[in-house]
Amino acid sequence: MKFGYADPPYPGQSAKHYADHPDYDGEVDHRDLIARLEQDYDGWLLHTSSSTLQEVLALCPEGLRVFAWVKPFAAFKRNVSPAYAWEPVIVRPLRKGEPNQREDSPVMRDWFSESITLKKGLTGVKPERVCRWLFEACGLQVGDELEDLFPGTGAVSRAWDQWRTEGLSA
Repeated sequence: MKFGYADPPYPGQSAKHYADHPDYDGEVDHRDLIARLEQDYDGWLLHTSSSTLQEVLALCPEGLRVFAWVKPFAAFKRNVSPAYAWEPVIVRPLRKGEPNQREDSPVMRDWFSESITLKKGLTGVKPERVCRWLFEACGLQVGDELEDLFPGTGAVSRAWDQWRTEGLSA
């Protein structure tokens, strides 16, 4: 089955954080992105921010889930309270999520706690453990095809390759 992993710049953040990146192409059209996800993939996920969740969900079809990546260590900003310490992930799972049988595998919840990454090349790079949680929570299997629509540093694809390799050897 084919799964789309979308971690675009959040609405209104493209120029602020990514204008110097070689793939920069202006603001992401989230309406078009969601339509492509629905049309081209059996399942998908879309990272967004808590401050734009309502705007992005209004563009989505019914029947989706919203998961939460909770960040015990996040980018705390002066005079911003409460802090932005969680990130919504809108998902259309491929299958019912089940934890892999590896020891480090999380219990399947619709939330996951993991600190942000630092100095990984771009703002917003996803930690490997967050990717693994999402692969399992969305019911991905080793034989599925994952397409990282916004590859940035390649962190999601590396996490996918590692997760699949470990699954093949289990």
